[in-house]
Amino acid sequence: MGSEQKSPIKSLMPTGLLGRSLLILMTPMLLLQIVTVLIFFERHWDTVARQLSRGLAGDVAYVIDYLNEYPDEDHYRSLQHSARAHMQLDIVFEPNEILGEQTLDPPLGLVSEELFVALSERVQRPFYFNLDLDNRRLEIRVQFKEGVLSIVAPRKRLYSSTTYIFFMWIAGSALILYGVAVIFMRNQVRPIRRLAKAADQFGRGVEVGDFKPEGAAEVRMAATSFMSMRDRIARHLSQRTALLAGVSHDLRTPLTRMKLELAMQQSSPGVDALKQDVIDMERMVDAYLAFARGEEGEKAETTDIGKLLTDQVGEALRDGQQIDLHIEDSLEMDVRPQSLRRCISNIMSNAGRYANNLSVRAGRRGQDYEIVFDDDGPGIPVDKREEVFKPFYRLEESRNQATGGVGLGMTIARDSARGHGGDVILEDAPGGGLRVRLILPIGN
Repeated sequence: MGSEQKSPIKSLMPTGLLGRSLLILMTPMLLLQIVTVLIFFERHWDTVARQLSRGLAGDVAYVIDYLNEYPDEDHYRSLQHSARAHMQLDIVFEPNEILGEQTLDPPLGLVSEELFVALSERVQRPFYFNLDLDNRRLEIRVQFKEGVLSIVAPRKRLYSSTTYIFFMWIAGSALILYGVAVIFMRNQVRPIRRLAKAADQFGRGVEVGDFKPEGAAEVRMAATSFMSMRDRIARHLSQRTALLAGVSHDLRTPLTRMKLELAMQQSSPGVDALKQDVIDMERMVDAYLAFARGEEGEKAETTDIGKLLTDQVGEALRDGQQIDLHIEDSLEMDVRPQSLRRCISNIMSNAGRYANNLSVRAGRRGQDYEIVFDDDGPGIPVDKREEVFKPFYRLEESRNQATGGVGLGMTIARDSARGHGGDVILEDAPGGGLRVRLILPIGN
């Protein structure tokens, strides 16, 4: 079955707990503010714009009626003074002028539309208005038989300051609430991140000494459970190592007596075969103990991976292996050096057992440091690649220790890699042999 396809909405959703928590908190607040603004526009803004437009249009109609009633110069000057003092209108009559353009349809915008309707109802003459005469004034021009009447008024006659105050309060309160929500949610998410980091460090063998439960009750409960689990795992590993060490010690004693007895015997085919069996048994006991010990007791250290790999390849070259090493870029990481050496050594030993040449490439790949081993051996069938990581599983059926080992090499290699948070993956090499990819995640 194919992987589940994500919906477009899910792909846009935040993946982190902090982002999702903020989305849950802020979405209702944002919706509430949107509804509030819509209601404001539908009620308050619409009502205020209509009333202000009607008030200005009424004043304009009064000026027109007054001029029609008293067209002489004295009344005109008196009207100018009264209009400026009481209605904030600057009146200028331009004789023999004709409107260059006329407002016949309501312009775009709520204020413009309301003013057009109000002037159409009250003026009953051709008119034109410009709400953007400058930053602080607007102009209304009305056609008379004798010329054009220009009326200039302040823009505040149409625009209420409460509108801007309302939006400032909405925006300011939103920013304050969102800022408080971000601070509180970050404080709640921080203990979860510390718990995740501590679990990752413990999985990679890094000492987690200063970790303590904190945060909400549920987070503290999870942290306490993690610490209990960490202690149980540490005790289990210690007991397993102690048990295997005791078994190894107990087995070495009779093996040593057998070696001494065989050394006193005269050489014969049977005696020589028994000597080889004792050597094989000692090798098997050492391998079992190495597998059981794993990474017990070893602390993570800042290690130059390139130098460690170079040293291991140098040892393999001295043993007669043909290895081509290329390190693209080295990197210092917190690893358990002995465990990682054992992992690399087992991979190269496995290649040296079945192949003539080995190519080793190392470098950074995104958030991982990757070491690739390509050999020219017979490879491993696809259906057997996971089997070789099982303890004591061998593809070579003869059970000959010289040709097949004890079946723990790749098991120890993967156990070490996964103990560092990485993995060992088997693939086909470009040349037809086996490719082994050792992946080590780069810690933050």
